Amino acid sequence: MNFKKRSTGGHKGLPPVLMVLLSLVFSAGLPAQSLPMRLTPDEAVSLAIKNNLSLESARVSSDTKKRASDYSWNQFVPSVTVGGSLILDNKKNSATVTAGFNPNTFMPVSVTQELPQWHIGASIQMSVSISAAMFENMRRLRLDYEGGLISYEKAKAQIERDVRKSYYNMLLLQENIDLLRENFAAAGRRVEMARDNYNAGLAPELTLLQAQVNMENMKPSIDRTENQLKLVMARFAMDLGLPYDTRFELIPVEAAPTFSTMQMTDLISKAASGKPDIQELKQTIQVAQSARKALIYGLTPTLTLSWNAIPAFTRDPWKDSWVNSDYWQDSGSFTIALGLRLHSLFPFSTDFQAIKDMDDQIRIASIGLAQAVRGTEIEIYNTVLSLEQTRTTAKAQERTVDLAERTYRLTEQAYRAGLQDLLEVQNAELSLRQARTQMLEQQFNYLTGLIDLEYSIGVPFGTLSSGSNY
Repeated sequence: MNFKKRSTGGHKGLPPVLMVLLSLVFSAGLPAQSLPMRLTPDEAVSLAIKNNLSLESARVSSDTKKRASDYSWNQFVPSVTVGGSLILDNKKNSATVTAGFNPNTFMPVSVTQELPQWHIGASIQMSVSISAAMFENMRRLRLDYEGGLISYEKAKAQIERDVRKSYYNMLLLQENIDLLRENFAAAGRRVEMARDNYNAGLAPELTLLQAQVNMENMKPSIDRTENQLKLVMARFAMDLGLPYDTRFELIPVEAAPTFSTMQMTDLISKAASGKPDIQELKQTIQVAQSARKALIYGLTPTLTLSWNAIPAFTRDPWKDSWVNSDYWQDSGSFTIALGLRLHSLFPFSTDFQAIKDMDDQIRIASIGLAQAVRGTEIEIYNTVLSLEQTRTTAKAQERTVDLAERTYRLTEQAYRAGLQDLLEVQNAELSLRQARTQMLEQQFNYLTGLIDLEYSIGVPFGTLSSGSNY
């Protein structure tokens, strides 16, 4: 970045009217600069919850599980199969039928009748199976949906945590960039003073060169910090579902955070039950336990109810009327069956081994839950210690700010009395700005630490920063 002033003098010899016309022509071809989007932290969170793609994915997954839970009763809907068939015999068949009685002997008279070669038939089958495992599957789907809600709330809390931390990080980077630019400007003033002293023979050339080197060494730090801000702002825009090059106008934090004393034991206890990650693991274990019960209930007898009807047309379908009920022959049945899979009761069977595998999965998930609880305890411990350290550093920095303010006032008074030059006043003012920036950095570190702690114990964001003691 180049912070040196550039010449803005107009072109001599051009009439003012022509200069105005040329400026209008050139400005018409330039793209319009969009205004920065002004956002508060709460507005940024609302926008992220509405537009974030990863959160939308969690929302769709939750809707899928809700639909499966709402319609879990559909496994009790009977299966219905309807079919029809048109049959052509390979050869013509005949049958002997009674045509009447002989009036002389009173004996039946049999005749041979040719049967139709074409036949039509229909079938309808209905069946439903009922077992204890089906009821447990309904419970498992409901637990799975509740787990989906927990996962969605976890994703939403993570988005809010990341957005708020990014917001404060960008504010701090902006303050650092302003401070670096002021340091660069102060270094430029020192170069000008060294050059004047060198030209006047009051300072050696080495002093001028050292001032120039000091100023040039500041440029990479400014460029690096500005690039870091651009990257953070691009990620922030993508979290909000906006184009990566969206520019933002952030609202500065007016009030300093409230530094409060925290009870370690209460925080760890609350995190063990309220952290979204732990809640999700507990729900996963409940779903696995329900799936295990369903496997066990699958070994119990299954009740099956079935009904079928097979109507058949006994005459020629091409010549005789289909609506004549005398030409139809009905057959069918209703069955109540109770079945038990005996092979599944053997310890080496596939179903029995599936139960053993589910037991192992539950044990692994329980171990993972215990590890997560232990890890959360260490996380809370580290976070609280870091917050206490930040609180102590912020208190010390407050005294530094007070000293810098006092130094600036005394330097300004000395300048008015003619005892100090303007450069010393500017340096004192810069030192005050630097002390305030460092104080702001400690405040932001405390705020981001509170955000992490609020996520860990599962309370709404802003609960701890409002001064609530835990």
